[in-house]
Amino acid sequence: MLDAFLLPEKTVVTAKGDSEALDVSAASNPVFLVTLTVNEVVEQESIEIAMFTSADGTTWEAKPVATLTQKFYPGDYPLLMDLTAAPNAKFVRAHWDVNRWGRGPTTPRFVCGVRIREVTPEALLEAKAEATARR
Repeated sequence: MLDAFLLPEKTVVTAKGDSEALDVSAASNPVFLVTLTVNEVVEQESIEIAMFTSADGTTWEAKPVATLTQKFYPGDYPLLMDLTAAPNAKFVRAHWDVNRWGRGPTTPRFVCGVRIREVTPEALLEAKAEATARR
């Protein structure tokens, strides 16, 4: 069962960047839960996460396979990433863009982390059943 950090917990982020490549080829299920945890943030700034795939860990697809839109506040932000439509995806990495506006220093500053966990088929079936029951 894959459970790893693409960006270690409580990392200080002040500019856009990319995580290291993570090999997901041994995962038994192509569905993953990616969670951005923002611990600290100042006002008037945003962070956005995009997930990219690669067949070899060096050449990356031009378009992200999943995107977590801009976030402005502390909290946990989940993103379900399904690689079923990307059968050649053996590696993933997170890319983050940060932005700051308004008065004061123009350099953004986030304290955050990005975790990726494999989702079991049983958990997906349970979530689908629960969602159907709530309709």
